[in-house]
Amino acid sequence: MVCDPPLKRLRITVGLLFCLSPLIPKALTAAADDTPWPTNGWTRAQPADEGLDSKRLQQLVTQIREGEIPSIHSLLVVRNGHLLVEEYFDGHKADELHTQQSVSKSFTSALVGIAIDNGKFSGVDEKVLDFFPKLEGIDRSHPQRQKMTLKDLLTMRSGTDYHERGDDSPHFQLNRISKGWTEFILNRPMVRDPGTHFQYDSGAVILASAMIKQRYGVHADRFAEEYLFKPLGIKQSNWYRNREGHPHTGGGLDLRSRDMAKFGLLYLRQGNWDGKQVVPKTWVKDSLSRQVNFEPPKGRHVGYGYWWWVLSPDPNGQSKQDVYAALGFMGQHIFLVPEHDMVVVVTAGARGEEERAIFKFFYDEILPSVVRDQQKPNDYDKSACRKWSKILASGCARLTPLSKLGAPKISRPRPTC
Repeated sequence: MVCDPPLKRLRITVGLLFCLSPLIPKALTAAADDTPWPTNGWTRAQPADEGLDSKRLQQLVTQIREGEIPSIHSLLVVRNGHLLVEEYFDGHKADELHTQQSVSKSFTSALVGIAIDNGKFSGVDEKVLDFFPKLEGIDRSHPQRQKMTLKDLLTMRSGTDYHERGDDSPHFQLNRISKGWTEFILNRPMVRDPGTHFQYDSGAVILASAMIKQRYGVHADRFAEEYLFKPLGIKQSNWYRNREGHPHTGGGLDLRSRDMAKFGLLYLRQGNWDGKQVVPKTWVKDSLSRQVNFEPPKGRHVGYGYWWWVLSPDPNGQSKQDVYAALGFMGQHIFLVPEHDMVVVVTAGARGEEERAIFKFFYDEILPSVVRDQQKPNDYDKSACRKWSKILASGCARLTPLSKLGAPKISRPRPTC
């Protein structure tokens, strides 16, 4: 029998890829498949198609819908680039622009990384005062203020007295004034050396928009439209701004839940979007690293990156890789789970225990919905590979259907939304 060389090469290639695919980390193979990027709409699938327990997730949705878990506005689950769950509650809808609260900070972090990559910011060690060489009315003489760097802002360690505890806190004072946010933040009293103490500080993030304005001539909202939202196909957004046009980058962004999920997928894909490096890969890595370690952990919060939270791993996971999150007041969440190639989005109007309930159902219901592979990570299908070995050893053989060799069936195209 005479073999057609191209067909022989095809069989060999397919066979090797099938045998070796379990040895390749899922996070790397997921981005390389033919799943459409959701720039113009998400590709839908059933949870079971992507290895999730449909019944368990449906039970969670029912609990929310019946009010057992109150004040949830939306729940989206994405795995392997497919939108598996998209539910809205209490009259909220898919096209609604929903408050992001402090999830806005993680979007602003991406803008800083882009600005560094473009060369407009020299790096995280650049001094904060160097961004404002001509701004008047600032006390530049304080030695601690002179030492403050961009990294100190990104890690919530500015050294100022800025905090958000109570109606008379600096943050609530800023929210009540209609202009002069930059001067208000830069003139906060220094209470410790920068870079030494973690204190949650929205003022540091709001200052980043003024930094972008100094270097680009436009504020963060317009910068985001051009460099972040446009590549991802995010066409609807809104920012709260003061009278000077300064957007509240600490908590003033409104977006659709589907677009929150796009941003999560961007970070799961290390800043790459359909072949374009939107956010530098190194910036994504640094932003999700434990720049600040919480010892002891603050509940599920184990550390802080560059305006991203680092959370404890999936308790039943194999890799023990950290979970990452953009978190906002009243229950706004973007969870990233690299081990399972998963993004989970929650929007809400929750307070107190209701907010804590979101963490509970994420760890107790959504993560356990992942159908665990009973095989060891490197325990590939030996029987199927033995069949392929015989084909390869023969040099040529008739084309055997992949289904008879244990290969997964190819799914039909799925609708987009």
